[in-house]
Amino acid sequence: MFDKIWKMTACDVVDDLKKNKLSPEEVLDDLLLRYRQVNHLTNSMPTLCIERALTKLKRTNFSKKKPLFGLPIPIKDSSLVSGVRSTIGSLAFKDFIPQSSDFIVKKIQDSGGIVYGKTNTPEFEAGASTFNDVFGITRNPWNLEKSVSGSSGGAASSVATGMAFLAQGSDFACSIRYPSSFCGVVGLRPTPGLIPYGPNNLPSQTLSVMGPIARNTQDVGLGLDAMSGFNILDPLTFPNVKKNYRRAAEEPLKMTNRIAFSFDLGLGPISNNVKKIFLNALNKLEKNKIDFIEESPDLIGASETFKTLRAYQFYALWNKVLKNNRDNLKPEVVWNIEQGSKISSSKLFEAEKKRYIMRKGMISFLDKYEFFVTPTSPVEPFQAEERYVKEINNINLESYIDWLFLGFSISLVGCPSISIPCGFTKDNLPIGMQIISKPYNEYRLLSFASWIEKNLDFSLIEPISPK
Repeated sequence: MFDKIWKMTACDVVDDLKKNKLSPEEVLDDLLLRYRQVNHLTNSMPTLCIERALTKLKRTNFSKKKPLFGLPIPIKDSSLVSGVRSTIGSLAFKDFIPQSSDFIVKKIQDSGGIVYGKTNTPEFEAGASTFNDVFGITRNPWNLEKSVSGSSGGAASSVATGMAFLAQGSDFACSIRYPSSFCGVVGLRPTPGLIPYGPNNLPSQTLSVMGPIARNTQDVGLGLDAMSGFNILDPLTFPNVKKNYRRAAEEPLKMTNRIAFSFDLGLGPISNNVKKIFLNALNKLEKNKIDFIEESPDLIGASETFKTLRAYQFYALWNKVLKNNRDNLKPEVVWNIEQGSKISSSKLFEAEKKRYIMRKGMISFLDKYEFFVTPTSPVEPFQAEERYVKEINNINLESYIDWLFLGFSISLVGCPSISIPCGFTKDNLPIGMQIISKPYNEYRLLSFASWIEKNLDFSLIEPISPK
């Protein structure tokens, strides 16, 4: 059965593990075989920890009540795994081996997952293009000359190529959704607090969240079952977490006949290719008697608000690293930390006040339309060597953050959003659709996203091979 397991869905593998049709060792061996076939082309997973994984397998008695039951899971290199090199994509941490794991790693292991590798990420997750001076560039499996976006680019690429059934990612501005769009897979940014985050020096922050990336919505639901839960050290989590997200995705439902949409949220330019493909997807869904209404909540000011809060968060988390390792940091990271050092308390207050107003408006908007769709990214995959998008449709962008507006505006208001494939360019590059709903509405969001996925018929079931 070797060289076939990696083509299966995560749900099917877990079901076969629970029925003893597969062993965790067989599954891990098959993933390693696939890794040797493709990772040297894409550079998605620069670090393996196979001995650690095998030790965990020998010492663990898996319970059928656990959602993952021995499924191998890679961890993003910005999340710490005890005893495993964790660089955060930075020369400042190139030899760092932590003694304890982050909350998300412990939660995945408690859910029956086996950590076997670390996926590539840009330095400190900054810039939404996956490259760093420790491991280099991660390349898009649809076209090795193209970017995987970021910052969970290694995770999305690992899933798309079949080196992983399901991967852990994190999302600050767009870091699960954009890579999922670029790699033709599915990624969920959940409501802050649904999945434990930390430990870090900002335990009550809500911009950064953890989430699953997989090849279809059912596997994302499985991942959310495994990752969600309570951690007493994370003040945003709570004990009574609703589960059965896999079941929600396995029951695709139309939910509504009226959906709001926007091409650009009124915030910036999008490429003509993205607009055309997104519109084609809406036209296809309209045949199922859905009315799409072009309407958007007021998110004007999202860019300035996000830049302020982002800079503050970068300064709070990384200012000591800047003092001690300035020469080892990329200029975009230095800029972000230094911007944070200049923020006054009054400016931070104004940003939080504006954020509250936008959140209130978005939730009122989603009372009217339960779901809201946009393109996931304003551009198709670009050249891998480009550090970030500098212009869209001949419109110059001011900073390396500006092209992320379709992502960070939703992060600001704290709403869950999922990216699913909605079409391809003439060059066979995937384009994603972002579906947004109210906080803590993940169950219905997954069911509805599964219905859209089924009707668009672009989900990546069998992984692709890099060309």
